[in-house]
Amino acid sequence: MDLRVFTEPQQGATYDTLLRVAKTAEELGYGAFFRSDHYLHMGNVDGLPGPTDAWITLAGIARETSRIRLGTLMTAGTFRLPGVLAIQVAQVDQMSGGRVELGLGSGWYEEEHKAYGIPFPKEKFGRLEEQLAIVTGLWETPIGERFDYDGTFYQLQDSPALPKPAQSRVPVLIGGHGAKRTPALAAEYATEFNIPFASVEDSERQFDRVRAAAEERGRKGDDLVYSAALVACVGKDDAEVARRAAAIGREVDELKANGLAGSPAEVVDKLGRYAAVGSGRVYLQMLDLDDLAHLELIASEVMPHVA
Repeated sequence: MDLRVFTEPQQGATYDTLLRVAKTAEELGYGAFFRSDHYLHMGNVDGLPGPTDAWITLAGIARETSRIRLGTLMTAGTFRLPGVLAIQVAQVDQMSGGRVELGLGSGWYEEEHKAYGIPFPKEKFGRLEEQLAIVTGLWETPIGERFDYDGTFYQLQDSPALPKPAQSRVPVLIGGHGAKRTPALAAEYATEFNIPFASVEDSERQFDRVRAAAEERGRKGDDLVYSAALVACVGKDDAEVARRAAAIGREVDELKANGLAGSPAEVVDKLGRYAAVGSGRVYLQMLDLDDLAHLELIASEVMPHVA
């Protein structure tokens, strides 16, 4: 199982903090550093010093790291025009030497749109479908040829479809809990399907839907990587688990029920249950970004038993 670090910077983090986490994750052998794409904090935090932009952050980190993969869970489709997003991601992929992955979602947090004057369309899923078609279409258009697209929401005319990413194919992540349209979209465009904050049982059901949708489109179900995203709260003993839970404003029992919490052995056991239903990758949501010892503990006491 590939363990990756997933951060929520809108809750309060500077670029320097994120860079420190990413470099530590690289040194410790994690597979990737991912971040959310939000401009407004959530819950009972002040969000200071304020939001950082996902792709500007990843561009900076790309130049300061050498191995770890970089991406978003998920870039909000409401924040960017698809043609611009294709340029941004391709450029950061070049800057990283081909280490970028694009998680793309429809966008959902209306309050952050109001706070920063970003239009919040009623029809978001249809826009997401067109965004995926455009971003992947621009990247796949051979150099020297042109790309056109005439959709309901977006129209592109005579695009040179440049620049190209460093990778021949940038991995595309699609995720969510939707029972029909989401699996169909993943089957059409995704290299990875991610289900966030779901039980083992719900994850298995959704993975099965995506596999079936892929096979209906002529793909093998196992062509996709299947992954989960879960909050992490690991400690050497009960006191350390309780301290880490308190630091992120959560209860230990709730974290054990809904996330990856407890001793390293408990977390290894739970990761095994996710692996058994097809999850080959887990994004560890790390909410206390100053606690680098947490990353070290997981790398030394959990990772060797699931790698």
